[in-house]
Amino acid sequence: MSSRQQPDAVAARVVAGIAIGAGGLIALGAIASAAVAVIFARTVLTPPTKRAQDVRIRAVDDSTVTLSATIDSMTPGRYGLWFSEDTGHARVGEIVSFTTDTVTRQLLQVDFGDLASATRGRLGSWFYLSPDELGLPYSDVAVPTDLGLAPAWLIPSAAATDRWVIQVHGRAVSRPETLRAVPVFHEAGYTSLLISYRNDGDAPRTSDYRYGLGDTEWRDVDAAMRYAIEHGARHLVLMGWSMGGATVLQALTRSSSADRVSGVILESPVVDWVTALDFQGKVNRLPAPLRWGVLQLLSHRWAGRLTGQSEPIDLRRLDLVARAGELDKPILLFHSEDDGYVPATASTALAQARPDIVRFEHFMTARHVRLWNYDAARWNSAITAWLSDLGAPTGRTGSPARRRSAASE
Repeated sequence: MSSRQQPDAVAARVVAGIAIGAGGLIALGAIASAAVAVIFARTVLTPPTKRAQDVRIRAVDDSTVTLSATIDSMTPGRYGLWFSEDTGHARVGEIVSFTTDTVTRQLLQVDFGDLASATRGRLGSWFYLSPDELGLPYSDVAVPTDLGLAPAWLIPSAAATDRWVIQVHGRAVSRPETLRAVPVFHEAGYTSLLISYRNDGDAPRTSDYRYGLGDTEWRDVDAAMRYAIEHGARHLVLMGWSMGGATVLQALTRSSSADRVSGVILESPVVDWVTALDFQGKVNRLPAPLRWGVLQLLSHRWAGRLTGQSEPIDLRRLDLVARAGELDKPILLFHSEDDGYVPATASTALAQARPDIVRFEHFMTARHVRLWNYDAARWNSAITAWLSDLGAPTGRTGSPARRRSAASE
């Protein structure tokens, strides 16, 4: 077979594999259906360059901003408001009033940009944009990874400590997402290391410029763990947000430094990608055969020419519900039933499978990775209590996590 024929042969194999293996695609038109599956798979894997502005800005005054009514804009709490194609950013607070199609919220601060002239924007979970805003000393550091130096923020504890937390942000965002967690860890006496990882816009890119959904990014967390240990850490907490949750779980189960991990915190995590992708497929109205086809594209080497990924993703290895028996560290798990992006299904299943080590903070109403935004007091209190138990003597039978879980039941 000539090199010119190879891509066509691969494409034909993809169509056949999806259409025949998923029977129902024939009725939909195998070629068109396969194309939809490819587009969806590429969207999952490719770092986005633009975010949808799904909120209309209706009015602005000195203390309030009025937005179109959406699920996100109607959810209580404090949020960031990006506007004018992300050239501006403001912070909004609680709901002041609402109508059938608008909501008026407190305008806490405009960080940059001309909000008065803006017409569209999007609400985000980021509240802080830089560690400067926390009022704590910090330094810019670089973590050596197998791809090169990855920038990170190091925020030391007030007093010398060997307890560190490594913060791992989610898909399609970067380090500022995790700044909300710094104050509660600083209060508990932890040094915080907020890292970047491959393809997030700060860290070095891979040759294929594709996400590995945690199957490759864990190597950068592993590098951060080594960095922390080399700089005095003896006890590590790994905290992962959304896809960062999948990533830290891979680091926990694959890193040679995992014995230094005292516990893991998961915020709106992807615990099982099959469950998360199936949910997103349903949201995007993909029929079951197409959703199955997307999983085949992501997890098989033959699909790389279509998805752009250099290596297939091991979705079974990323399923920490099925692998729950391998986990042996205390886990604090945050997830909202109304997440809207990553369903709480797998998180609930993990908590049920391992009540001995998992403390599950089950929220309602809050949206994806916005549990702090929705109820910061509860979120901070849960972390403070869990860290206290983590550092407490374990003279009684069972781990601190097991004792708390039993008490809560």
